[in-house]
Amino acid sequence: MSETLQATDVEASSSDEAEPQSEPQSPGKTEDLLVQEGDIAGDYLERLLDLLDYDGDIDLDVEGGRAVVSIDGGEDLSKLVGPRGNVLESLQELTRLAVQQETGVRSRLMLDIAQWRAGRRAELAELGRTTAEKVAASGERARLHPMTPFERKVVHDAVAAVAGVHSESEGEEPQRRVIVFPKP
Repeated sequence: MSETLQATDVEASSSDEAEPQSEPQSPGKTEDLLVQEGDIAGDYLERLLDLLDYDGDIDLDVEGGRAVVSIDGGEDLSKLVGPRGNVLESLQELTRLAVQQETGVRSRLMLDIAQWRAGRRAELAELGRTTAEKVAASGERARLHPMTPFERKVVHDAVAAVAGVHSESEGEEPQRRVIVFPKP
């Protein structure tokens, strides 16, 4: 692949979903594994784009202790996102499985297509912040609509930045949602 992988030092964040733990690795080895995951994922997605005859530029990165793969630039890419990101979530899982098949290690790879996750992250951060501010002002808890683990994580992070409130997730997938509570 012609893409380059740039590693950045970003603080690792916790995930709303539990991730299986593998044996401890040195930071250099972990970064090497993430670079390898990105390369495998990029090759897999490049073959998919070729099969679909879709144009798109694949960008590989390492952020927050996970490989991040972004596809941008093609007109048809919104079809790979689907309604509410459903197709994107499925493609991400298939890409993770392709990486796992080759490395033998479960991947936490994050896939973004046509900057959908980036835009969704901004919307969800705003939702989390405004909901937290309303809960802090009213003293009444708020239940948000069901969300994916990615969406819940963004909302939890936004709520945590507002004083006087906290959030928890409740329910079972796919109906799991964030509840914002006032602090006593």
